Amino acid sequence: MEINFDGINVIGFDADDTLWVNETYFRDTEDKFADLLEKYETKNKIDQELFRTEIKNLDLYGYGIKGFVLSMIECALELSNNQVAPKTVRALLDLGKEMITQPVELLEGVEEVLQSLKDKYRLIVLTKGDLLDQERKLERSGLSEYFHHVEVLSDKKEKNYSDLLEHLQIEPDEFLMIGNSLKSDVLPLVNIGARAVHIPFHTTWQHEEVTEVVDNNGYMTMSTLTDVLKYV
Repeated sequence: MEINFDGINVIGFDADDTLWVNETYFRDTEDKFADLLEKYETKNKIDQELFRTEIKNLDLYGYGIKGFVLSMIECALELSNNQVAPKTVRALLDLGKEMITQPVELLEGVEEVLQSLKDKYRLIVLTKGDLLDQERKLERSGLSEYFHHVEVLSDKKEKNYSDLLEHLQIEPDEFLMIGNSLKSDVLPLVNIGARAVHIPFHTTWQHEEVTEVVDNNGYMTMSTLTDVLKYV
C-alpha cells in the first residue's frame, strides 16, 4: 500500500539490519554456541533454551551483545547442570568479543540514500541496544556525518518514540521512520501518528516477528532502501 509522503521534514533510520548487517552475526554465534554445548542437548533444544533465557533477561540486561553473552553463559550453566567447563565459558566470552569487534558491513544502497536525502531532510538514527556498542558501530560505519542526531533507546515502544519526538520538537505527522522490524520500527510510529517504511531484512530475530495480521495504513513495505528515493 502506498502512503502520502507530503509534509515529511525529518527521517529516522533504524541501525541494525537497516543500515548495516547485525542479526546474521547473532545467528552465526547461536550456531557456534550450540556446537559448544552439543554434548548436553540437541541443537533445537539449545536454541529454544537460549531464546527463552534471552527473553527472560531482557528487562534486566536490555538489548545488545553484552546481554546476549550473559544469557549464553547462564543458559550453558543451566543446560549442563553447572558442569560446563571453564574453557567453554572462556569460548563464549571470546564469541562475544568477536561480535563486538566485527567490521561494520553496510547494506546495499545505504550511502547512496543518505547522500541523496541529507540536504533535503533532517536525518536521525533511532536504534536500540548497548550504547557503547552502537556508538562504536556508527563511528566505524563512516555514516556519522549524515545524521543530525543519534538516539540509542532502551526499547522501541510508542512511549519511547513519543517522548523522544517531543524532546526533539518533532511533530509525529512530519516524521518518517525507516526500519526492518514491523514490531519495533513501524507499528509503534504509525500508532502515534507518524509514517513509516518497512524494509524487511532476510533474517529476523524471533522476538521481533509479528505473527498477527496488521492493517498497513500509515506504512509502506519496500524491497530495498534505494526504493525510498522514488518517493521522498
